[in-house]
Amino acid sequence: MSEQPETWTRERLLATPIEHVDPTSFDARPVIDAYRSMAYSSRTLARATGITDSMLADTGCAVILTLAGSLISAGLKKSILTLVEHNMVDAIVSTGANIVDQDFFEGLGFRHYLAPGTPEAPVVDDTRLRDLMIDRIYDTYIDEEELRVTDDTTQKIFDRLPGGAYSSRELIARMGAYLAEHHPQNESVVKSCYEKGVPIFCPAFSDCSAGFGIVLHRTERIARGEEPIAFDSGKDFDELTRVKLEAAGWGGDTGLLMLGGGVPKNFAQDIVVAAELLDERAGGAARGGVSMHKYAVQMTVADSRDGALSGSTLREACSWGKVDVVHEQMVFGEISSLLPLLVSDVYHRGSWRPRVERRFNDVLDATPATA
Repeated sequence: MSEQPETWTRERLLATPIEHVDPTSFDARPVIDAYRSMAYSSRTLARATGITDSMLADTGCAVILTLAGSLISAGLKKSILTLVEHNMVDAIVSTGANIVDQDFFEGLGFRHYLAPGTPEAPVVDDTRLRDLMIDRIYDTYIDEEELRVTDDTTQKIFDRLPGGAYSSRELIARMGAYLAEHHPQNESVVKSCYEKGVPIFCPAFSDCSAGFGIVLHRTERIARGEEPIAFDSGKDFDELTRVKLEAAGWGGDTGLLMLGGGVPKNFAQDIVVAAELLDERAGGAARGGVSMHKYAVQMTVADSRDGALSGSTLREACSWGKVDVVHEQMVFGEISSLLPLLVSDVYHRGSWRPRVERRFNDVLDATPATA
């Protein structure tokens, strides 16, 4: 006889934390090398890994990582941290969920948990999870009470700032500073990026715990007759475009490693067009002009049949003048099973070793906006 749902208490349901796979703990090079002689997703993954390694070997290339979908909650934090901490990533564009509800959340000391059963045959239905204040992402759980703490913490960070408009990058850097001060022992992409000067942009920053934090912050400040802070998406676009112009200014290129699609994918691609427009108005100040993204790899389960952005091919982006087609590869597959192999391969090949910190956060803080 199957167990009654009522016996699954909060404590039992939130008992088995997600573990983040460490891609440095195993060597995927033999697997990736074998995949080169296979077909389907195996061969496209091998080619994408080779392009990523070439991008890292190109020390003049600034690498932009994009994140969409629930990646940190799935156990990919160490894979992303490996890229950040070994100078394989110079800027990140992400959904708010990955950065705030998942990474910053874990940076505060909280965890994501394995859901018992399967999404197709759950042991507890979602209405009971709601009553228990447990939120579900496919086959993982999050403690809603801990998410409320995350909401309140983002408000606390916002409350410390003078009123005015801020880019998401500026605010996420302050979140990283908060973690470095109050939770230095916890692993976090937000904290590591703060320490290494890697900018993180969330174009839809309200779509996460930071959104709840900003609502609380605005309501209380306005009630006191004080100026609140605001999220400035235009400043986000301007600042990421300046990353592209900075790379062009020192004669370098840019490359993309895109996990999922959505807003982060398009935002990172659009900076090529924006940089061209600004460079033209500045009289072609960037040496050699502004080039398309030289390298591009995307992992996604979406495809192009419905015309949606997440599955649109990188070759299609070439028609918009955003991505070159010499070093590009789409990998149609599920990211949690693919990314650790790619990161392990490029980590052990070591082409990243000559790379240095770009510290674009420092550059953006020190120079005025172009707009």
